[in-house]
Amino acid sequence: MQKQKGFSLIELLIVVAIILIIAAIAIPNLLRARIAANESSAVSSIRTINTAEITYSVGYPAIGFSPTLGALGPGGVGSTCPASGPISTAACLIDSTLSNATTPAQAKSGYYFAYTPTASSGVNVSYVVGTSPSAFNVTGVRNFCSSEDGVLHMNAGASGSLPIAAGCSGAAWPVLQ
Repeated sequence: MQKQKGFSLIELLIVVAIILIIAAIAIPNLLRARIAANESSAVSSIRTINTAEITYSVGYPAIGFSPTLGALGPGGVGSTCPASGPISTAACLIDSTLSNATTPAQAKSGYYFAYTPTASSGVNVSYVVGTSPSAFNVTGVRNFCSSEDGVLHMNAGASGSLPIAAGCSGAAWPVLQ
């Protein structure tokens, strides 16, 4: 009688079952970690925009804060800073990925942004910047916003929510701790 070498079907099924159990435990944790990383990136991006807005308002006092989010960057998607140097419509204070992340299709790290300045006597004296996940419960679960005061606010997002473009305060938008 010959001795068989290898694994039996039962042994292989047990190994596959163990691997599936481990995957069932690990995959939700990986998805939560990805959402946390995306939210952290969104908060960091808003802080970057706040810093760029202060720099812009000092560099272009006749304009005040930037007229658009795109004006803080180098221009269109994938563009670089003009060879002649920064100008008010392409200030090169943030990268093109962030300055053009204004639709879900162009999201940065799963979040896209809305920006609204407020003018007084032809000068932008305030602004609101907000961000929402491009795919709720996949890329993120919270919305974030800030204004010229630099304070970050958040609220629980919902499927189909849009980045806030005004009114970043109140009970619906508590301060991010």
